[in-house]
Amino acid sequence: MNSPHYILLPVSPFFIALSFAVAFFLNFLPWGSWIGIPDFVALVLVFWTIHQPRKVGIGVAFAMGLLMDVHDSVNLGENALAYTLLSYFAIMIHRRVLWFHPLTQSLHVFPLFLFAQVVQVTVRLLVAPNAHFPGWMYFLVSIVTTALWPVATLLLLAPQKRAIDKDDTRPI
Repeated sequence: MNSPHYILLPVSPFFIALSFAVAFFLNFLPWGSWIGIPDFVALVLVFWTIHQPRKVGIGVAFAMGLLMDVHDSVNLGENALAYTLLSYFAIMIHRRVLWFHPLTQSLHVFPLFLFAQVVQVTVRLLVAPNAHFPGWMYFLVSIVTTALWPVATLLLLAPQKRAIDKDDTRPI
């Protein structure tokens, strides 16, 4: 049985900005040295780049990357480069990804999250000569971020869905 395809309402730019602010503040939480804490900014960035590529693109990715660079106290441009490439590749596959169910979409976005982490580690190892490889558990972040993709899809598309029951007093 096929699930119904909803015609979505236009997304509000305020809601996009609010979702980025919430993701940014979720990255602010003091997780400490826990392994596998997802990158919420990358998750929201890929989501909006896939669903609204004309409103959220490489410029927003670069700006959010610079903010994350300052927050993480890493080399200026490390996250900016990773997020910019992440946004670019998300724009490249956005039409294909939208055809699938959110669980299947997560298989398409996993390589994006993994690639962004590889870029971050590569920049860190190239810039600092005495830097050490963080270990393979570092890449658990991309797996956890991918696992949150269906939840993010449900939450971020919820304000755009029309009501199923038709009301004659509503214009749309």
